[in-house]
Amino acid sequence: MIVRPRPHWLGILFAWHGSVLPRIVPQLGLITLLALAVTLSHGVLLGWKVTLTPMPFTLVGIALAIFLGFRNTASYDRYWEARKLWGQGLNDCRTLARQALTLLDAPANPQPFVYGLIGFIHALRGQLRQQSVDDPLRALLPADLLARLQQAHYPPALILLWLGQWLQQQRQHGHLQPILAAKMEDALSGLTQVLGGCERIASTPIPFAYSVILYRTVALYCLLLPFGLVDSLGWMTPLVTAFLSYTFFAQEALLSDIEDPFGHAANDLPLDAMSRMIERTLREMLGEATLPDMPAPRHFVQT
Repeated sequence: MIVRPRPHWLGILFAWHGSVLPRIVPQLGLITLLALAVTLSHGVLLGWKVTLTPMPFTLVGIALAIFLGFRNTASYDRYWEARKLWGQGLNDCRTLARQALTLLDAPANPQPFVYGLIGFIHALRGQLRQQSVDDPLRALLPADLLARLQQAHYPPALILLWLGQWLQQQRQHGHLQPILAAKMEDALSGLTQVLGGCERIASTPIPFAYSVILYRTVALYCLLLPFGLVDSLGWMTPLVTAFLSYTFFAQEALLSDIEDPFGHAANDLPLDAMSRMIERTLREMLGEATLPDMPAPRHFVQT
């Protein structure tokens, strides 16, 4: 995620870090060179003039508007739903930590349970990004659970099971009243919904065929654009073609980023920072004075 103060309008115009421009430079370069070649050869080679009337571009433009509108809505819905799920995860973790700290009777120690919540968040981040989170889990979870997680295909679900079993033990030992255990189980079920929602987004991408149709339409539209502009714009054709191509390719690249909100792209959700923030707030609720530092943004990008 891009985290930076809004720069001056001139700064936005030339912003590079966090922009999708570096990724679409090859496409823009190819389209601009084609437009330049069309302009240079227009009416020169054997007197040929390959021109197109505005009608095809109008029809294709309508199709592009429909495709991009649907893609924009679908991609942003996935991004925003993912953010809401992580917000719900924060709320549920705070609720469970508060309940563990205030509802358990002595001599029960709520720290393992709260550490288990932190471990769940880190395990969820690791599963969504397909990366190892062994180091933070090793400092949070008991050895027997860590051994089970080494063989687990779905570590967050296994941690939720352990949290439920921990509540069961407290109830059996008389440290937690059954009616209060039921309340905590409801909040724990909320984390299950968060896990399932994130897995649904991560495992169900926008249909590939739709992405192919959209990209091919954008590419063909931009490739044919110089032939429709050269008669009326002349030497301005390469510049106008490059600008129009930028708007299409940049939007397509941005939507490709946010349709997978759990990745490492600059415009994806900052799962590292979000999981660390949840860890800090839960440790603070435990009364710990020393909290782990938040990851620092790099080139205005928070991961």
